[in-house]
Amino acid sequence: MTQVTLIGTRLAEVGREFVFGGEASACAGCPYRKQCLNLREGRRYRVTAVRENAGTLECGVHDTGVRAVEVEPAPLVANVAAKGAYAGSTASLEGSCPHTGCPSYEYCEPAGADFETEYRIREVVGDPPHEHCMLDRDLTLVEFAPPEE
Repeated sequence: MTQVTLIGTRLAEVGREFVFGGEASACAGCPYRKQCLNLREGRRYRVTAVRENAGTLECGVHDTGVRAVEVEPAPLVANVAAKGAYAGSTASLEGSCPHTGCPSYEYCEPAGADFETEYRIREVVGDPPHEHCMLDRDLTLVEFAPPEE
């Protein structure tokens, strides 16, 4: 479902993904709060359109101001246990990983996902980017469907 919101002008481009961080202290008293803070905190979104007929508004958080954009919840790409991972099934993340230099780290701890939630697998992408998991986990790379509202 597409929503209209305000984001920083540097982020306002079609295809850009971001995780909504919630309200900042500089948001207090802003006349545009309701338009900016209408997303779910911690959720990943993708910009689907930039409202070209809308101007740039001043913002206490974004130094170049904010623009109106259309966004939708974005799918998450993540590593999950290979056993039982197929399109349509549900899975959760395996748990945190201390190996931040691993090529799979961003998929083992994807921004916008949490370890306690089960997600529906939209598609099995295939092998993860690493050659060997340092935690001896048997993982596969999947795309989770965006969460339902």
